[in-house]
Amino acid sequence: MDFTFTEEQQAATEAARAVFSDVAPDGVPSPALVPGAVAEDIDRSLWAGLAASDLLSLTLSPEHGGAGLDPVALCLVLRESAKVLARVPLLETCGVAMALQRYGDPGLAAELLPRVGRGELVLTVGANGRSGHDPAELAVTARRDVPARNDRPGAEPGEGPDESPGFATGNADGDAAGWVLDGVQSGVPWAQAADWIAVPAHTGEGRAVLALIRPTHEGVTLAEQVSTSGELFAEVRLDSVRIDGRALIDTAGTWEWLRALLTTGTCALALGLGEAVLAMTSEYTGKREQFGFPIATFQSVAVQAADRYIDLRAMEVTLWQAAWRISTGADGALPVEGDIAVAKIWASDGVRRIVQTAQHLHGGFGADTDYSLHRFHAWAKQIELSLGPAAAHEEALGDLLAAHPLG
Repeated sequence: MDFTFTEEQQAATEAARAVFSDVAPDGVPSPALVPGAVAEDIDRSLWAGLAASDLLSLTLSPEHGGAGLDPVALCLVLRESAKVLARVPLLETCGVAMALQRYGDPGLAAELLPRVGRGELVLTVGANGRSGHDPAELAVTARRDVPARNDRPGAEPGEGPDESPGFATGNADGDAAGWVLDGVQSGVPWAQAADWIAVPAHTGEGRAVLALIRPTHEGVTLAEQVSTSGELFAEVRLDSVRIDGRALIDTAGTWEWLRALLTTGTCALALGLGEAVLAMTSEYTGKREQFGFPIATFQSVAVQAADRYIDLRAMEVTLWQAAWRISTGADGALPVEGDIAVAKIWASDGVRRIVQTAQHLHGGFGADTDYSLHRFHAWAKQIELSLGPAAAHEEALGDLLAAHPLG
């Protein structure tokens, strides 16, 4: 197997390292010291820096002002972002943008994606459903709606349809074809800071679709939630939200593809965070002395650190296998969902073991709120459970193995 990255992918990594080099993991109040969210907004200066370095347009096609790189390149950048706990919806924005580019209305893509690449728009996605345990698309229903031309919200008698995305647009018969959404998505990352939210939903026929809505759209209510990492998330409630037909992507496989990309990107975040924590642990145990020797020279400490290094290497190889299959569409013994499940099992279990070992080897110093390790621990728990914990993916992998016996 050849794990060599292309020149373009390596250049993206270097650009990401340069942008993230000035980011401090403790740039906001500690989640252990504040009762609510650590901040009301994302790191806007960092977001602008990502845009200026063309990292937000990395995976967009040249026609939308991007470099046209693949999910592997995105995972490389995400890996670097997690090393500094970057407070930006990089995965969510790039993932939704790629789904819109791949499956969505070309006109809407041409309208939104160049602005995404310039950092003018923030995108996020509701992937947790009502509770985080059930499939996200089951939490929202989408039904077709064909109101009269003057039935759009706020229209005066005789007034034509609003042509902006999010409202119904007229068809050849003089009516407007759109969709109506009802339901709840919980734990939507940085929804209050987003310009558009991608919402998975299901139709009466049981198909999964993906809708794009504005947080300010009529019928949309955001309720504040605080993530395990201390970030401001939201419960997004949809009450008869009417959207333009082109703002709903009903191409088969759209949500499944986006969910696979989000899960794989979460594995990249786990890998980057784990690498940063193991580096912190190595530095600390190399300086902390007991009985006149650095504790890193003690066999029990060295063995624990070595076990966590093995976790990292397993997390890395399974991540790149999943990202490569998403990028290339290559065949395998199992569908691509099998590789993604394996990667997320290792990511969830691995990142948890790494931060737990780090806390143990740091002793009481690891719990000091003036030291950033406790922040990494909180973020690791958030990543571990995002897009499903290890147990959920073990169950999914078992179902795949049962349906596709290995010869």
